[in-house]
Formats: sequence, structure tokens, C-alpha cells
Amino acid sequence: MTICEAMSARHSVRQYEDKPIEAEKIAALEAEIAACNKESGLHIQLVKNEPKAFDGFMAHYGKFSGVKNYIALIGPKGAGLDELCGYYGERVALLAQTVGLNTCWVAMTYSKIKSAFTVAPGEKLTVVIALGYGKTQGTAHKSKAISDVTKAEGTMPDWFRKGAEAALLAPTAMNQQKFTLTLEPNGRVSAKAGTAFYSKVDLGIVKYHFTLGAGAENFAWANGEKK
Repeated sequence: MTICEAMSARHSVRQYEDKPIEAEKIAALEAEIAACNKESGLHIQLVKNEPKAFDGFMAHYGKFSGVKNYIALIGPKGAGLDELCGYYGERVALLAQTVGLNTCWVAMTYSKIKSAFTVAPGEKLTVVIALGYGKTQGTAHKSKAISDVTKAEGTMPDWFRKGAEAALLAPTAMNQQKFTLTLEPNGRVSAKAGTAFYSKVDLGIVKYHFTLGAGAENFAWANGEKK
């Protein structure tokens, strides 16, 4: 499965099998996390065989079960942290999908087990991503129309449409899809988050999906953004 195929195949999964993740898949995930950390300056960590985070009231309320592995999205405190965690967290989540694992972004319905990961001074844990072998493959979320999340004058270029289609496959908090992708007159693309819980994390996820769908070689982000 390619990364682009993984965008369509990946759905949120909350119930997991009691099955360990093979060493070669752990190695692939840790290599991708290391690459993301080097590129972004984040401190993403893979937590293995740790069941306590998803064994509390809130996790059960959120209908999670069997979660023993997760990705902790951690990085230096700052205005851009949430978006960076969304962008690079989804990069790891889609890699997990390509090797046959399932995931679910989790913002509040888990317990912070401080001994399970390291948060250095000046850093913050933003969200986590549950990881493992799902009891199901999940189901596709309902999606808005492209016209609901885009702005473009005149004929929409094929690459922009493909990027928007990919962006609509992105997981967002409570499936709100509160983002807008604008094709500027100069050909650059701007992406803005609406008002919603964890909308900046969502925006990072959306921008990674858009980049995969549109092709990084076909566009540049507005305002000199790299991501």
C-alpha cells in the first residue's frame, strides 16, 4: 500500500486486538518518527506495551479498548506546535497504515502516564495517536463537498482539486472539517483553520493530505510557509 492509498484506507479505529506489533513494523515506525523529529524539531515518541493510558473512565467513555501502543506527539511550546504535530503525526499514522496497522487520533479521552514518555523542559504533549491491530478497519467519515472547503477564482487546476480531495480524507476533531483551502491569484495555496476544538492540529493533518494529493512539486504555500 502506498502512502496515497493509505489516505483512503485509513479510518479511525478505537477497539484493538490483543496482538503485539512485530519488531520490523516497530523499527519502520521508529525510523519514520526519527526522520520527522529531525525535520521538524518535534519530540514525537512511540509508546509500546503501555495499557494504562486507555484504561480509565474517559477512555472507556470514548469506547476505546485494547489500546497498548500509541504515538505521543510532543514538541517545544509555541504558536506553531499544534499544526506541526498534526502534519507530522499524520505522516506517521499513514506510514502505520501502509504496514497493516490501524490508528486513531485522541485529544482528551486518555490518561497522561508521565512515566511512559519524556516531556523535556519547554515542551508540551499535544495529543496522542492510538496504534495497533484494529478489530475492524473502521468506517469512512461523512465528508463535505469540495466547494465547501475551497476558494478558487476561475477554473480549478487539476492538482488543486486532487489536493482538496485528499484533504477531505483527513481526520478532523469530531469530523468537523473546519478548514478552508484558497488558491491565491499568484498560484500559491493558503490553508486556514476555522474555530473548533483542536483546529490547528486538524490544519496540520489537512495540509499533509493536501500536499500528498496535489504533489509538492506543483504548488507552494502562501506566506512562505514550508508546511
